[in-house]
Amino acid sequence: MELILATIIFLATIFLIIVGIIDRSVIAIFGAIVMILTGILSETEAFFAVDWNIIALLIGIWIIATYFNKSGIPKLLAVKIFSLSKRRTALLISLLGLLAGFLSVFLDNVIVVLMMASIIVPMLKPMKVRVTPFILFSALCANFMGTALLLGDLPPQMLHSVTGIEFLEFIWQFNKPSSFPILTASFILTILAFYYLRFKREFKVQQNENLPDFSTLLSDEGALIEDRRLATIVTFFFIATIVTMSFRQFLGVKLGLIAFAGAVLLVATVEILGKWIQKPSFEEILTALDWKAVIFYIALFILVGGINKAGLIKLIAELLTPLLSNPLIGSTALYWFTVPIVGIVEHDAYILTFLHVIKDLSLMVDPWPYWWLLLWAGTIGSNLTMVGAPALYVALNLCEKEDERVSLKEFFNMTIPFVLISSSINYLLAMLIWVMPSV
Repeated sequence: MELILATIIFLATIFLIIVGIIDRSVIAIFGAIVMILTGILSETEAFFAVDWNIIALLIGIWIIATYFNKSGIPKLLAVKIFSLSKRRTALLISLLGLLAGFLSVFLDNVIVVLMMASIIVPMLKPMKVRVTPFILFSALCANFMGTALLLGDLPPQMLHSVTGIEFLEFIWQFNKPSSFPILTASFILTILAFYYLRFKREFKVQQNENLPDFSTLLSDEGALIEDRRLATIVTFFFIATIVTMSFRQFLGVKLGLIAFAGAVLLVATVEILGKWIQKPSFEEILTALDWKAVIFYIALFILVGGINKAGLIKLIAELLTPLLSNPLIGSTALYWFTVPIVGIVEHDAYILTFLHVIKDLSLMVDPWPYWWLLLWAGTIGSNLTMVGAPALYVALNLCEKEDERVSLKEFFNMTIPFVLISSSINYLLAMLIWVMPSV
């Protein structure tokens, strides 16, 4: 009875999150409360179901990323890209996507989308250039690369929580390339495919017509970075935090503590030196954080904790055991089952559930090919709809604020080809490197 009740609560909550009739964070926390009120989890069990290390990691990285955005450095990078594009629209949209993707390796993808929009809109809107393709493509790229390292998105942090994987293992693991090099190769090939197969044809008539010449702005970096001292301080703490996180296993402390400590030290330094630098107020930084996302993730952990205690994850593992016993068949089935599912189911909840499923099978099969393919398919597939990827939902809101209505046809005309191309390229690389050698 407990299993059935927990499953109903979980599925009902996920369905309402997808439909989005009311705020998704409210739905998630309500589902978590129902788990407690029905006795599936006690208050204590609910508290310990939350990985507070990940929550601290998210908040810490978001604080540092918000300061980084306000330092003006991302805007300077974008202006350089505008200049490199030589006023060619196809090249510009591809380069902006490239920037968004690699920023998302280190920063939360929602923050990257907001950051890119704050650059794209004021530069292109006055020229009467439609900003929707630029913002939407940047969001797709930001969401794509969030899983490359341990910093940018929640799924790799959940993988760390479940498996104990460390920062450097996202680059090289078991004498083979892992998440960062494989996703980077997939990402660059996807960008090239879109540039040559779509953007060069779609924006051919716009070459050198609508885009302004931004090269003159590069001679006045002061207009972009108002205070070099603030930019230097933020960059130092940003790099220092990342480097320290990469040596976490030698320090013997949690990643959340490192990120949160880096954020606190950055805030303290900026506030102490406030008289000598042009600093944003701490209240402004806190307001910029996505607190609804924090609440959503806390509720998500509680919901998964409920179905885990009720035995649903164990039941799923038992059903999948015969299929996953064959690495070639199992990894292929898991990958292509995941890609479409996470387009309609919030991908963080799905990935967290199946991370535990694979962990339960780890005594019977090598779990790492399955963990990696799950993580990559779950991230790439979530680009299909605004339900799977919060970054796309934010991007659509930003476009609508600019009075640019985005039809479903236009939206899917961008997302479906992106998912098909990127998932196919990533699947081939993943199979060649992680699955075929073990067959």
